[in-house]
Amino acid sequence: MSILKTVAASRRWGTFLRYAAGSLVATACSEIVLVAGYGLLGLGPQAAALVAWVAGAVPNYLLNRRWAWSGRDRAPAWRELLPYWVITLGTAALAIAATTAADGMVRHAVSDRGERSFLLGVVYLAAYGFVFVIKFVLFDGWVFSARRSSPATATAEGG
Repeated sequence: MSILKTVAASRRWGTFLRYAAGSLVATACSEIVLVAGYGLLGLGPQAAALVAWVAGAVPNYLLNRRWAWSGRDRAPAWRELLPYWVITLGTAALAIAATTAADGMVRHAVSDRGERSFLLGVVYLAAYGFVFVIKFVLFDGWVFSARRSSPATATAEGG
């Protein structure tokens, strides 16, 4: 079997694809809220990025937990919730810092707020794109790893 077929047939590949789809939904929510908050509502870059993070973090957690890693039961806070939110808050801090820095750099060069909101949207998206694979590795290997190795999960996944 070729390496490509082996990867495509693996459970982890399916998990990654579901994670990517959930991340796409969360990213769309965040981007819309960021651009609307900054461009239309006049929020500052930090406030817009924070509100955008919240708009994406909630659906992202639910989609990751329930769909990508097939979690239905109540999660112990110390085992799943705490590490998940630490990782997510870390990426939020990166995105907020990046959008704030970008706004500071372009504020005087680009006078149109609509153009600046577009640029902030690009920077915000780039920050999350940068950590996309890193987050998957951390979620799969640390946060949701008990789900992958539990007998109930293996049975539900056909393994």
